[in-house]
Amino acid sequence: MVFSSTLFLFYFLPLFLLVYHVVPKGLKNWVIFFFSILFYTWGAPVFVFILLGTSFMDFLLVRAIHRSSAAQRKRILLIISLTVNLGLLAYFKYSNFFVGNANALLQSFGLDGVEWTKVIMPIGISFFTFESITYTVDVYRGKHAPLSNLKDYLLYLLAFPKLIAGPIVRFQEIADEVIERRESIDEKLIGLYRFSMGLAKKVLISNVMAAQAKVIFESDFHQLSASTAWIGILAYTMQIYFDFSGYSDMAIGLGKIMGFHFPENFNSPYSSKSITEFWRRWHMTLGNFMRDYLYIPLGGNRVSSKTRLYFNLALVFILSGFWHGAYWNYVLWGAFHGAFLILDRIFLVKLLNKLGSVASIAITFFIVMMGWVIFHIENDLSKIGLYFERLFDFSSDPLFSVSPAFWPIFFIAVFFSFLPAFSIGKKMQEFVYNRNSYSLSANGIFLLVTILLFVMSASSVISSGFNPFIYFRF
Repeated sequence: MVFSSTLFLFYFLPLFLLVYHVVPKGLKNWVIFFFSILFYTWGAPVFVFILLGTSFMDFLLVRAIHRSSAAQRKRILLIISLTVNLGLLAYFKYSNFFVGNANALLQSFGLDGVEWTKVIMPIGISFFTFESITYTVDVYRGKHAPLSNLKDYLLYLLAFPKLIAGPIVRFQEIADEVIERRESIDEKLIGLYRFSMGLAKKVLISNVMAAQAKVIFESDFHQLSASTAWIGILAYTMQIYFDFSGYSDMAIGLGKIMGFHFPENFNSPYSSKSITEFWRRWHMTLGNFMRDYLYIPLGGNRVSSKTRLYFNLALVFILSGFWHGAYWNYVLWGAFHGAFLILDRIFLVKLLNKLGSVASIAITFFIVMMGWVIFHIENDLSKIGLYFERLFDFSSDPLFSVSPAFWPIFFIAVFFSFLPAFSIGKKMQEFVYNRNSYSLSANGIFLLVTILLFVMSASSVISSGFNPFIYFRF
């Protein structure tokens, strides 16, 4: 089940909101838990039992960690929990990758490959695994006591707004809200506005960009003109941002309706002035996770040599890339960004600062787009090189016809992507995203805009087919 579907918008969500707001306060967590199980089971009826089973085991292990006074025993229990969670992720997400590459290597030496039945990956397993890890590690580090009952722990892990594609919510961030949270009309309204804006991002912008990108990236790259290749990557660049940030907006909005405060996941990343800044603004919850649970334990910035610092940066981003998918292009994409982060520290940030804001934003956006070429083309690294050739081969460049809706929606996407780079855009962003309440007149305007966006989005959803979010696959 996806947020941008008739099933969710017209059946699941209204029923959930009705039941949630009718039952007594003591039953609200049970309602979230029940509907979250239903939400996940609808798309993965077998895998839900795996998630429940490993969650129950983690719950017991973390309680034992918290109760133990022996440091060595706590470390052993921590290792067991991490091994199970990472092992689960490795099996379901990466076993096909490793077996496939091992078979290719064996066959290159004239040997028979290993017989293997491909493993189907449960949706959302990467996000589920990372949140399980934060629970274990946060309790181990003494940042918060574990939850006292299994139902609350399962609620933290399986809450349907964030279950499939984040944001990655660390345990310490909402631990207290799982047990006791305050709900207000103001925040419920803001949650409704945020949900509708996210839905519009996905349905009215991302889906239009996706349709154009799909046509181009599924065509024969040998026949692509430069203009066609540029339209393809521009479309995908806007598609992935409005798709993923739209989902995050919807998740955060639903959380606010229930009294949860999920962390922000995006902060106008395309208006960044360097790749370092881009990663402070793009998929922020993943960046924070990798920083706190991998980069800092490796030594972070406090290492004795620049060589070790650069190694840490490269390793973290290669693993971040591999987290996105079990293909070599994701590893390459992570290495690509890791290389630019290292270059930022050596000289690039100083150079970009000298060039001024407009030039630094343009150069950073160009680098990010080139990265999206690597990110988007799976399974065949040679096609990545061919696409780059097409981008810069202007010898034969016939005009390429696009859908009538493409250019208007594209320029709207560009406008909203880069508006926060200017002072008026920053003020608008502050007004829309960083408020806990609005005046009566502002609420009236937001409500009208919300209704308009919802009607337009719902009409598009009804008339279109299945349109899953990009990050559901990760």
